[in-house]
Amino acid sequence: MEGVTAVPTPRSEAAGSARSGRLSLAVALLSGALGAAVALLATRQQWSEGTATVAGGAFPLTAKGSDVTGVPAALAVVGLAALVAVFAVRRAGRLAVAALLALSGAGTVAAALFGASDSAALDEKAAEASGDTSATVEALSHTAWPYVAAAGGVLLLLAGLLALRYGRLWPAMSGRYERNGAPRPRRKPASVDPDRPEDLWKALDRGEDPTSA
Repeated sequence: MEGVTAVPTPRSEAAGSARSGRLSLAVALLSGALGAAVALLATRQQWSEGTATVAGGAFPLTAKGSDVTGVPAALAVVGLAALVAVFAVRRAGRLAVAALLALSGAGTVAAALFGASDSAALDEKAAEASGDTSATVEALSHTAWPYVAAAGGVLLLLAGLLALRYGRLWPAMSGRYERNGAPRPRRKPASVDPDRPEDLWKALDRGEDPTSA
């Protein structure tokens, strides 16, 4: 009949929520792990270069991301730990860890972009090379690696936002529960036949009292 709109049933809504949970979980895991790896890799690369005047000549200087700032690498490690911890907590704890993941990503982006134009690390190296504490670097230039680190931070931020939005649909690690959430049944101790010595020895090995049966 024309003009009739299908009404979603609780079963279809639950199936849709499950699909959203699986998709968001996969995207968050991929983006979070990739973002942390990219940020860590980028901080180990050359971010800037320049020259210092030493004995009347130009002395080349370079600075890695870790020389410029240690914040992106530290926050990438925090973000990666938060990504793993999301599955170890529930409810309010999961929201708090997801927020930490998002903040780690945002902080990585901010620190990387700030370091993209920073010259303090090269100025310090110029002072050491020339022996003049007031010396500064000349012909300063920067590479694209700070922006690569910022891209890694964006991926961490995306993982955090997905955890905040869909984290309630994600599974949690627990040794006490099965996948369906039901408690695991406890194994009943094996029956002990008092007329069989081998059963008595096996019970003692398991820490059981064979006389209590």
